[in-house]
Amino acid sequence: MQRIKSTYLWLLLLLLPVLAQAQLNGSYIIAGRIVDDKGEALPGASIQIKNTSFGTTTDSTGHFELTTNTKFPYRLVVRLIGYQPQEFDVRNSNSRLQIQLYTQSLLVNEVVVSASRQQEKLLKSPVAIEKLDIRALKSTPAASFYDAIGNLKGVQMTTAGLTFKVFNTRGFNVPNNFRFMQLVDGVDNQAATLGVPLGNAIGPTELDILSVEVTPGASSALYGMNAINGMSNLVTKNPFQYQGVSVMQKVAFNHFDGKGSSPKPITETAIRYAQAINDKWAFKVNFSYMKGTDWYADSHNDFNPQSKANPDFPQLSGADNIANDAWNKYADQTDIAIKDKDGRAYNVHRTGYWEKDLVGDYGVKNVKADAALHYKINPKLELSYAYRVGLMDGFFQRGNRIGLKNVLVQNHKLELVHNDFTLRSYISIENTGDSYNMNPLADNLEKSFKSDNQWKADYTKALNDALTATPGDLVSAHRAARAAADNGRWTPGTAAFDAQLAKIKSINDWDIYPVSKDSTNKSGGAALLQMSRFYHTEGTWNLRQYVHFADVLIGADYRTYEIIPDGNNFVDFTRSLDKRNQPGGKHIWYGKVGGFVQVSKTFFNEAIKLTGSLRYDKNQEFGGKINPRIAAVYTTKDQKHNIRVSWQNGFRFPSLFEAYSFVNNGQVRRVGGLAFIEDGLGYFKNSFLTSTVTAFGTATNRTINANPGMTTENAAAQNASILKVANLDPIVPEQIHAFEAGYKSVLFDNKVFVDVDGYYNSYKHFIGQVEVAVPQSGDVNTPTSDVLLQMLDKSKQNRYRVWTNSKSTVENYGAALALSYNFYKTYTISGNVNYNKLAQDKTKDDALIPGFNTPRWFTNISFGNRAVLPNVGFNIVWHWQDTFYWQNLFGNGDVPAYNTVDAQVSYQLPKLSTTIKVGGSNILNTAYFQYVGGPTMRGLYYVTITYDGVFKKKGS
Repeated sequence: MQRIKSTYLWLLLLLLPVLAQAQLNGSYIIAGRIVDDKGEALPGASIQIKNTSFGTTTDSTGHFELTTNTKFPYRLVVRLIGYQPQEFDVRNSNSRLQIQLYTQSLLVNEVVVSASRQQEKLLKSPVAIEKLDIRALKSTPAASFYDAIGNLKGVQMTTAGLTFKVFNTRGFNVPNNFRFMQLVDGVDNQAATLGVPLGNAIGPTELDILSVEVTPGASSALYGMNAINGMSNLVTKNPFQYQGVSVMQKVAFNHFDGKGSSPKPITETAIRYAQAINDKWAFKVNFSYMKGTDWYADSHNDFNPQSKANPDFPQLSGADNIANDAWNKYADQTDIAIKDKDGRAYNVHRTGYWEKDLVGDYGVKNVKADAALHYKINPKLELSYAYRVGLMDGFFQRGNRIGLKNVLVQNHKLELVHNDFTLRSYISIENTGDSYNMNPLADNLEKSFKSDNQWKADYTKALNDALTATPGDLVSAHRAARAAADNGRWTPGTAAFDAQLAKIKSINDWDIYPVSKDSTNKSGGAALLQMSRFYHTEGTWNLRQYVHFADVLIGADYRTYEIIPDGNNFVDFTRSLDKRNQPGGKHIWYGKVGGFVQVSKTFFNEAIKLTGSLRYDKNQEFGGKINPRIAAVYTTKDQKHNIRVSWQNGFRFPSLFEAYSFVNNGQVRRVGGLAFIEDGLGYFKNSFLTSTVTAFGTATNRTINANPGMTTENAAAQNASILKVANLDPIVPEQIHAFEAGYKSVLFDNKVFVDVDGYYNSYKHFIGQVEVAVPQSGDVNTPTSDVLLQMLDKSKQNRYRVWTNSKSTVENYGAALALSYNFYKTYTISGNVNYNKLAQDKTKDDALIPGFNTPRWFTNISFGNRAVLPNVGFNIVWHWQDTFYWQNLFGNGDVPAYNTVDAQVSYQLPKLSTTIKVGGSNILNTAYFQYVGGPTMRGLYYVTITYDGVFKKKGS
């Protein structure tokens, strides 16, 4: 903690001499009105004094007022998305200005920052970048602005629920995406121990969002750790330029499932208040509250069908599959080997509990607020402090499903911004509140009623009794056996079940299981209780004042995670193995430091721009790594055609969870890949791949069933060759070589915008998980009959899911095309088509799951007109994606193709500063899901009323 305090003290000392130079000067007001080529008012246009930071925006009637102390004469720059920017000379403050803008529907002169960490034209970006401006965000038919990101070229949106959505680019998608970085005003939006951005649960409100920039593909050369697949930045409104009171009320309904249940309401209220006190000080406050019923995850698909579990008994299939492992049922995945009185061997699973019984009514909420105070030290230098907090419910999926309840994440940020440099420091604080892990919750419900061994004994006895009574009826016998073994089980819907469920949810220890229902032993728990934080400081500096032969940008950053051991996900590794699962103990610190230099230069009258960057990162657990990037952009003389090519090498240090986790989850411990974690456990070199252990058990059962009277020992010996030694190694950083080429152009008098790109990625040391089984005694490299028998009895094995590296190179490639056409007045049709492909899967050789999890083809097409009638606009978006195969350690399976249609109609009431929008997401009410184990979604229909009362603006 001392080093953190030192960082903030250093930052404060750095700011003191700057603050001391601040001074107030006399000011005056200039005013005017901005209209379009028809003379109609243009709200939201930005007005800025050229080469200064003094600026404002127009109100709902097109008027503006700007307080400044800039000396005459100067030039005003007026911009509004969809119109050609204009510049005007101002020589005095006596007259009111009337300025007219002319339509330009496409993003010809749009500026982006994320691609190179400095301003540049979108058309000339050295790598692919997508942008949603404030106009596009307001006209989206999606249920929220955040959902609209999924319509961008190359972006794949994964919906875990109403409150938690994660997007990704260019493959290797999972609900907990460690490879994609999401920033909000430059602040990493992840929760420390969960390790992923919580969607927009703590992000900007709909009223405060200004724009979204997404950079598909590797961005680690500039942004370092966690940006190997890409990054995004959500930019909010500055209180100097966007002042006033804004209120939004949304009422929506979902769950039109046609099964007799009534639709469920969703309400969302948002308020924004911002004001410039004078030309030096400004502030803003945002608040929003959303409440609704989340989408249900209730798939009955079977991970373990009869043909895989008990192939010798075809009658034990479908509803009578005795080894059923349903997607959204938990505690039903444990393999229990049972022999009946006639010597037949079966693989049987416990009954388990459905997610809907564990969760209840699926009610969720999201409360978020933020406040910021800005101080203009001078026209070029601005200091700000921002606080952001989010309280959320929702659902999260890693190897298991997590019920998030009252999760609280907070950010504090201090930032100094100059035309030439930025200095930023922030802290993120996480508390997972009343969250719980569904798998140990269901597992402990089962085991608090009856241990696996007792359940097996009761099942076997009842099975044999039934077979004695009706020798030939296996189906009825197994039904009777399960009923007898489950007799007295906790029953959903009863008071006893609810009490036991609440008890287990409240216990922060997943490792302890009681012996029986009446035992006085401590009950096992399922609480997910994590209270951790991370600290980050970074700065960038453009050396244009000192270096003139090229554009030189330098930057550096430092980050450290402080993890408080919770006893489940993270533990104190200084303790002995038998005491590690206790909460508390020595904190885990996991930090890195890095820096970069970027040099850009144009040649041949700015026809060619070359950009090179070099980044160095050092992690406390790993050696330093160098990330270079080289890019070139060629622009034709008429500025219409832009061709770009780039190459970069990137490294990704293992995330906190990949490095340090120590989770007992459903009798399979998931462990981080650092070498010291394995001490005394043996899973690196003394383990079999679990996939081969399962196959070995099935083959041994078949041998026994085909040879009545054969001993289990002999049957196991005959199938021993199926077992494969895992032979794993400690984890090392993941590396990518990324190649990209692209083309951007505006054609036909700026009516057509074209953007196409292609990429090829090659990953070395690709990080994934491998599941292994370690015998409690013996050596897998010279397996004895005792070791083989242990592989047939899960109670005599220790199973692990190990974060490690692929021994093979993983490759993927793809392309994307986006087109926009302003074909008549303000009618626009646009769309994109995206192709992503995993090259030959070489990871099968080392049993690592690559989890590409991306449809080969997906597309978005939109059609709209922001002014089809006076004050009336509409927009329609069609999305389609094809079938793909989903892989991760939760389970594998096909995600079917689906298509959806979103649509909205908006009506503006300028005199009331109000907009009414009526629309729907998935208006045809198609049922679909986006990943194995995830929720099934249908239509969501809404009405949104937004009041945007703009104050008279004062300059900044």
